[in-house]
Amino acid sequence: MDSDNRYNNDDNKSRNNDASTININSHVEMGSTQSKSVFEFEDQSLVGPEKHSLDEAPLRALYSGGANDCCPHVLKNSVADSIRIVVFSAKINLLMPFGPLAIVVDKLTGHHGWVFLLSLLGIIPLAERLGYATEQLACYTGPTVGGLLNATFGNATELIISIYALKRSMIRVVQQSLLGSILSNMLLVLGCAFFAGGLVHSKTEQVFNKGTAGVNSGLLLMAVMGLLFPAVLHSTRTELHYGKSELSLSRFTSCIMLVAYASFLFFQLRSQHNLYIPVNQAEDQTEENSDEEEAPEITKWESIIWLSILTAWISVLSEYLVNAIEGASVAMGIPVAFISVILLPIVGNAAEHAGAVMFAMKDKLDITLGVAIGSSTQISMFGIPFCVVVGWCMGCPMDLDFQLFETATLFITVLVVAFMLQEGTSNYFKGLMLILCYIIVAASFFVHRDPKAIQDKPQNPQQ
Repeated sequence: MDSDNRYNNDDNKSRNNDASTININSHVEMGSTQSKSVFEFEDQSLVGPEKHSLDEAPLRALYSGGANDCCPHVLKNSVADSIRIVVFSAKINLLMPFGPLAIVVDKLTGHHGWVFLLSLLGIIPLAERLGYATEQLACYTGPTVGGLLNATFGNATELIISIYALKRSMIRVVQQSLLGSILSNMLLVLGCAFFAGGLVHSKTEQVFNKGTAGVNSGLLLMAVMGLLFPAVLHSTRTELHYGKSELSLSRFTSCIMLVAYASFLFFQLRSQHNLYIPVNQAEDQTEENSDEEEAPEITKWESIIWLSILTAWISVLSEYLVNAIEGASVAMGIPVAFISVILLPIVGNAAEHAGAVMFAMKDKLDITLGVAIGSSTQISMFGIPFCVVVGWCMGCPMDLDFQLFETATLFITVLVVAFMLQEGTSNYFKGLMLILCYIIVAASFFVHRDPKAIQDKPQNPQQ
């Protein structure tokens, strides 16, 4: 009996010890969980403001031209660090001395051919750095403001050149340079991207979001419609008031196109943002979101200051570039139409072109489309109407009559690219076809004599 009681007491003690052990372990586990949550909270507080939502990552890529989303954090760069990051971090900045050299050549010799080439080369790194500063600033703003920033500064080089050309009443240079940017992005850039990406990924099919391509193709067709009616109205001589109806229609249509582009920004960034998630990132978007976040390299105010500096410097070189176009056409024996449509867009957007090809080689075609087709949409729906409104304010009769030859070229190009994009896939053959189409367009403008350009007329009876 005593042995049984002793056994029961020992059993009860062991159970109490086990229970206390369990309680201690549970308290330890709870404490570790609480400490873990505290550490996690502290780690998250080091990151900075709240992270962007998953849906904003592809939008930021489409508008800023970058593959990664940005994660703002506190930066304290000195002036030397800021200059080193912006000026000396990219190899393309080796072309920056050509800008001051163009000014020196203009002051000493006045040779328009060399001034044109040097200023054109000097603008290349400035345009690339302007896009970099815009992307850095977009890291501190929401996607809507980032989209507006890109609409303003994404094609700032073309717009600045166009404004200086408008000051000199060189309307045809403005029209043809903007047209050339659209043709270059849609045929040459997209063609090279599809071709390079298709060769690198020849064993797999590259895909992209058909929704993005479809909406942009629709906007491009709307832009073609806006350019087509003034050209047809002028060619058929059916204007109600000759010389006035065409200009009034162009200004009215430009305002409508700007409203349409603003609606497109709202639709893409606010209303239907899920439509623009890249197809190859939809499944593993959650896993890759943390890896894709990229911290900005310069502060918000540094970005604003650099945007101002780069814009001012591009404005200076653009003035020399525009002043030298006519002389360069005569000196090099090249039509102004070829210079405006082919040379200016290719050289002025060289860095952007290279970036689109690199993204395609990395199988990121949605970003490639954002660079190529997105830029074409911005120029056609924002850049061209914006120049018409600016010309209206300056008293310059800038209109949407791009002439039948240029309008027909744009119309056929949009149709060809729209058919290439309707399947949502790409390969090197499609890229080759687009490149060959661009070669045909370039050859056509090389033998095209614009009747409105005085510089294209024969200089002597023997020509």
